[in-house]
Amino acid sequence: MNADSVILDLFEEAFERKTWHGPNLWQSMKGVTAKQAAWRPAPNRHNIWEEALHAAYWKYTVRRRLEGGKRGSFVLQGSNFFRRPEAGKVNKSAWQADKAILRQEHEALRDAVKTALAKPVTRKVLRMLWGVAFHDVYHAGQIRLLRRLSQK
Repeated sequence: MNADSVILDLFEEAFERKTWHGPNLWQSMKGVTAKQAAWRPAPNRHNIWEEALHAAYWKYTVRRRLEGGKRGSFVLQGSNFFRRPEAGKVNKSAWQADKAILRQEHEALRDAVKTALAKPVTRKVLRMLWGVAFHDVYHAGQIRLLRRLSQK
């Protein structure tokens, strides 16, 4: 197994491929309703919905850096964390639409990673690639914790 395949495997396991360590990012949201995704543990704390879009934003950011794209081209206005749900939109279709953004950004980043790994990459790029995988695992854990807290 070469370094490129290890990076791709790590990237996919962190997001949706079966893992040994427990739920990955996509699995951590399985079965989460819009109401559960919108629940906050306290005022001004992030919820599952915001964590999902945050992960999407950083997948976009890594892809933009790999491809040399322009800043400000993310599908949503703003950066990093996006206040969710929008007023009056705690519904299944809004939650599904925002999860679709995460899925689309992951798939677009996967393509960019494959392209990047087809040529020599710097250590800085490799760190960014495994970093985005670790980012998914980190937020998967946060989402699992929020799910548990919301059930109390």
